[in-house]
Amino acid sequence: MNTVAIFNIQKFSIHDGPGIRTTVFLKGCPLKCLWCHNPESQEYEKQILYDAEKCVLCGTCVKVCPKNAIKIEGNILTTDMDKCDFCGLCEIYCIQEARQVVGKHYSVEEVLKEVLKDRIFYEKSGGGVTVSGGEPLMFIDFVEELFKKLKEENIHTAVDTSGAVNFESLERIAEYTDLFLYDIKLMDDEIHKKYIKASNKTILDNLKKLSKIHNNINIRLPIIEGVNADTDHIERIIDFIKDLNIKKVNLLPYHDIAKHKYKKLDMDYEEENMSKPSEEKMQRFMSMFESKGYEVKIGG
Repeated sequence: MNTVAIFNIQKFSIHDGPGIRTTVFLKGCPLKCLWCHNPESQEYEKQILYDAEKCVLCGTCVKVCPKNAIKIEGNILTTDMDKCDFCGLCEIYCIQEARQVVGKHYSVEEVLKEVLKDRIFYEKSGGGVTVSGGEPLMFIDFVEELFKKLKEENIHTAVDTSGAVNFESLERIAEYTDLFLYDIKLMDDEIHKKYIKASNKTILDNLKKLSKIHNNINIRLPIIEGVNADTDHIERIIDFIKDLNIKKVNLLPYHDIAKHKYKKLDMDYEEENMSKPSEEKMQRFMSMFESKGYEVKIGG
């Protein structure tokens, strides 16, 4: 059975395409964005989120762990991830809710059953189902099968992608995808490598190719003070997309509301040079796109 690890099935979403939607978040991504607001999406398999501030070191998780993977030494709780099999008992028995297993494997049929529960909301609002991540097209077989079945059910489909995949994957789902939400993070390749840990060449090339075979593409632009919140970056994007089949632009101002997740995952969060751009600057960028005829929205 074809399954993938999913870390959230978010109901009543209004930021990932038109209408009321269900957004399915898949785990696994080839990029490592410094500002990633879903750090639990970067790894491909299950993880443990541990909130040391909630933990009272009661030792219950140590007692119930069948693999003896959890220890308390010197008032510090640690988990040996080589032993952990993510059975979830530590989460179930933690009264303080300090532990959480992130990621659950689903089959296409299981996801389909879940998202179809809200069919009435899609029909009334013009909504549908969006797959996101991570990078969902790393799991093209799964997404293609899911989207085929959703189209058989006459459900609107959208995919939120970084474009950092083989173009064949975009090509394979184009027929079954009503809307592409396509991320452009940085235009300068060297700066892209610095902040994203990967080149942007494939991403930009894929957008050009996708534009030739699909007529409903929205681009999503994270705007981060200290990284790309400047007119040169915006002008370069406008110049790049001027001959492409782009319908809409979403300007996404930086936020750090996911910072707490990094600590729970024992990951570093490099925020020194990043901050939210001013409202005045966001409005200026919005006007730059609108002056070229694009529909623009600040936010998702």
